[in-house]
Amino acid sequence: MTAPARDAPAGSPGAVPILMYHAVAYEPAPAARALSVSPRDFAAQMALLAERGRTPLTTAALGEAWRRGTPLPPRPVLVTFDDGYEGVHRHALRALAAHGLTATVFVSTGWLRGRPGTGGAPERMLEWRQVRELAAAGLEIGGHSHSHPQLDQVDRGRLVTEVERCREITAEETGTAPVSFAYPFGYSNRAVRGAVREAGFTQALAVRNAEARRAQGPYALARLTVRRTTGIDEFGRLLDGTGIGRAYAVDRVLTKGYALVRRARSATRAVRR
Repeated sequence: MTAPARDAPAGSPGAVPILMYHAVAYEPAPAARALSVSPRDFAAQMALLAERGRTPLTTAALGEAWRRGTPLPPRPVLVTFDDGYEGVHRHALRALAAHGLTATVFVSTGWLRGRPGTGGAPERMLEWRQVRELAAAGLEIGGHSHSHPQLDQVDRGRLVTEVERCREITAEETGTAPVSFAYPFGYSNRAVRGAVREAGFTQALAVRNAEARRAQGPYALARLTVRRTTGIDEFGRLLDGTGIGRAYAVDRVLTKGYALVRRARSATRAVRR
């Protein structure tokens, strides 16, 4: 797993907030509830982005700018969605369009509806027709693996299959090969990042609950989790970088503990091989 962030102070120059959403629904399934937001809250959050003069970017646009060293637009922000929940099309697209905002949708191809062999998702998922409509509306479609496993805990063969199959299916269904990836659960290690790069993705997002900076590297960019409990005042502080430490204090302690456990598991598997 990526080491815990040792970033510059929140809100410092060069920092970009990358917001991580999941389901957008009034009554999400229990398994998806904590990492969901209501359509009303999402609309209010997007209105606040616009009110504060934030410039929306896709993940591909941010990655390209940082690779080339070109200046970013004023007050940049990224809106991202993981997994591919149907509410992104039903609810979020309308709110984004109302303010001229764009976003990146990271899809787990084995969870989406419309192809044989799909299933296992915790909530109603997008159909590929809807994914194509999101792309036509200007949203970026990125990869999020095929069946959403913890990629740092699977063997090399499955790791490669999960990443490459996701990219291939997305390219077949949308006509464009995705260039951005988000790690399921935010977990990655050197092998995972290498597989993502080798598959043709040019940037990838973790979680880390910190602002993104160019120095993090293109395959370990940090994001900020938006939950159902994230109120509008807290959301505003996350945008400004002033409330990040307080909002995610418990998460960071847990992340350090998880990192130790996951490294121990990986080492045990390596010995057994």
